[in-house]
Amino acid sequence: MSAHPTPDFPDSSSPDSPRLHRALKARHLTMIAIGGSIGTGLFVASGASISQAGPGGAMLAYLLIGVMVYCLMTSLGEMAAFMPVSGSFATYGAKYVDEGFGFALGWNYWYNWAVTIAVELVAAQLVMNYWFPHVPGLWWSAAFLAVMFLLNALTVRGFGEAEYWFALIKVVTVLAFIGVGLLMIFGIMKGAPANGWHNLTIGDAPFAGGLPAMMGVAMIAGFSFQGTELIGIAAGESENPRKTIPRAVKQIFWRILLFYVLAIFVIGVLIPYTDPNLLKSDVTDIGVSPFTLVFRHAGLAFAAGVMNAVILTAVLSAGNSGMYASTRMLYTLATEGRAPKLFAKLSPGGVPRNALFATTAVGALCFLTSLYGDKTVYLWLLNTSGMTGFIAWLGIAVSHYRFRKGFVAQGYSVVQLPYASPLFPYGPIFAFGLCVVIALGQDYQAFLANRIDWVGVLATYVGIPLFLAVWAGYRLVRGGRFVRYDEMEIAPWIAAHRDATRGGAPATIDVPETVS
Repeated sequence: MSAHPTPDFPDSSSPDSPRLHRALKARHLTMIAIGGSIGTGLFVASGASISQAGPGGAMLAYLLIGVMVYCLMTSLGEMAAFMPVSGSFATYGAKYVDEGFGFALGWNYWYNWAVTIAVELVAAQLVMNYWFPHVPGLWWSAAFLAVMFLLNALTVRGFGEAEYWFALIKVVTVLAFIGVGLLMIFGIMKGAPANGWHNLTIGDAPFAGGLPAMMGVAMIAGFSFQGTELIGIAAGESENPRKTIPRAVKQIFWRILLFYVLAIFVIGVLIPYTDPNLLKSDVTDIGVSPFTLVFRHAGLAFAAGVMNAVILTAVLSAGNSGMYASTRMLYTLATEGRAPKLFAKLSPGGVPRNALFATTAVGALCFLTSLYGDKTVYLWLLNTSGMTGFIAWLGIAVSHYRFRKGFVAQGYSVVQLPYASPLFPYGPIFAFGLCVVIALGQDYQAFLANRIDWVGVLATYVGIPLFLAVWAGYRLVRGGRFVRYDEMEIAPWIAAHRDATRGGAPATIDVPETVS
């Protein structure tokens, strides 16, 4: 196999060349991890989940997916703490599975987040229409795209600070919602339902629609949790990855339990799952967000305006994260020789500006809304990127399983890892299996219909054949094979960790050129 410099670290022959800066502190990484799982999926679409499966079914579905995400993040945390590079699972896929596999994962993830920027900018247009219905949405897209670009163009610290405050707003909103809801449920605050816990027993509650409905909600939950893997991307610029990555990973399960399961419990108790408002999950109608409905019941007349601002924050946070993640992934692909070298160039501030320009150009696809209409382009972009997040998760599970096998096969002990997943090998196996079921079941109802909508099926599943085609194409052009356990790149990183911790040395990890 060819040798490439380890991403994030310059060739040892040019020590003065620009490099990525490890400027993300523990508070940044914690909030990036928290913010990645809170978005419009919770603020708006959670109502539709409850209406489909009932409050009990929705809670179980989100809890099941939460366990899967926890398994995935412990897997990613083990690899990211050991090898903190901005390429994250694309680099791990190349080094521990197959070079073509890593290549396909990297381009798949870059496309996923680059398109997500466009999707979120379209959503921002729709949200701003609440306050300014007569202002063309194109203007808002241009303004927000410029803001995201500037936050990412100066230093990584700018991105980190923006995400910290974006995430803090979302966290405070969810905590306030849960607090107000619990006060209403126990009759301490006005607005509590007169029939107490009756909403949990009406009709088919708490489990409505049976197993098929729960499966459908589980798929929605999978989309809601996409973004938690950003901590792996941010590891390459984390100030102290040996400590901050494990700390962020350990918090994931509890925040999922708090933010999703408790929030859905509050909604299910206070709002009947048969309420027609819960069937609506369009970001354009903030008034029917379950959060808005509960706040209104509590007598907060300004709830719709506040939630609109919070949802705008969530949208901008997702777009900002997407710009960061896709830029770093394109940069890493370039440093590894899997993308044009043009994108490997860094500014004096340690920002891959050329990769940022390219990613911003893709994000500008949102401008197509001025030609085809907001909702049409929004749904089209969403469909083309929907499957790619699940493919990234599958890549994490496979890479971790092989990494740990190779680590042990080379004679190393698990105690030498900065962080070891407590769920191996069952965690990655469970996550892989459930992820496959969810990915393949995205549009399973289409195959049960009398007449299959092949256009809809193609829009849903096109990401899978594209990923396989890119992987196969790489093998065809450059060759390749699965990396053997005894050939995996482990020894240089063991030495780097030993040097970083010797005598209480700083925890930053400097690694010269390594072999792959």
